[in-house]
Amino acid sequence: MKLTVPLIVVVALLLAAYVGVEPLGLRLFVGAALPYLAFAVFVVGFIWRVVVWARSPVPFRIPTTCGQQRSLPWIKSSPLDNPQTTLGVIGRMALEILCFRSLFRNTATTVDARANVIHASDKILWAASMVFHWCFALVIIRHLRFFTEPVPAFVGWVSGLDGFLQIGVPGLLMTGIGLLLATLYLLVRRLASPQLRYLSLAADYFPLLLIGAIAVTGILLRHFAKTDVASIKTTIMALVAFSPATDAQIHWLFYAHLLLVCVLLIYFPFSKLMHAGGVFLSPTRNLANNNRMVRHINPWNPPFEVYPYEKYEDEFREKMKAAGIPVEKE
Repeated sequence: MKLTVPLIVVVALLLAAYVGVEPLGLRLFVGAALPYLAFAVFVVGFIWRVVVWARSPVPFRIPTTCGQQRSLPWIKSSPLDNPQTTLGVIGRMALEILCFRSLFRNTATTVDARANVIHASDKILWAASMVFHWCFALVIIRHLRFFTEPVPAFVGWVSGLDGFLQIGVPGLLMTGIGLLLATLYLLVRRLASPQLRYLSLAADYFPLLLIGAIAVTGILLRHFAKTDVASIKTTIMALVAFSPATDAQIHWLFYAHLLLVCVLLIYFPFSKLMHAGGVFLSPTRNLANNNRMVRHINPWNPPFEVYPYEKYEDEFREKMKAAGIPVEKE
């Protein structure tokens, strides 16, 4: 059921797009009202989640450390694994966000036929995650050509680099295929591993199925469906200019693709996908480990009266003597 329900939901969304556009003719709702709603929910939800995280108190430093801290001059420290300066934190965050450094160091734990626990490197998961996230980012950049006029130069560079193989007409774009293959790997990985399958929830399968459906509909639109790209550009630019218009000549698959993207935008701020924004606010990553250099005092500690030992002994000296407890003052 954890996989069946998300699969049914994704199929139902595709059917709803077809029924809403073809028999019912709700192009204005699917192509205008829903995108505005989805974008508003995404922006407000994203900001709300970030503000809630930013307001959470962090009374002490809890950075995750994987290397030697700076201590004695003759001991080599790890400025990226255990940064003690802001520059080191920026370097670690950059490697984490752009290269998934912690996932690169991840190890997979398995048990062999003799019940021996084996720890081995798991670089395939790291490679698939890199392909998934980078292809997703490049696909978004490529799609900026539909939202801008004139199209920025860097968008043309990305599109040209993406299709440099020049396979077919229109040219095959590597990021679309890479996104689909990486999504399939992440999905099959959850299904093939009994441990992951046991731990996985519907909330883990739904984003993969949804993103996979977005990739499939995008590929179908580019290579198989009779799609008028100029009409799509005109429709999207009308949305950007807040003067929505619909073109009856656009294939219904475009509206299915758009509907899936809108659902992803609405779902994004309230799901595990928000790690895209949460990684910047993680105190285990964005704090320098300078506890040996700077004394950090918890600003939320309530005021309290100091009760030194001398005062304690003055109050209980006679009882301490009677009990045979040594005292500093006779």
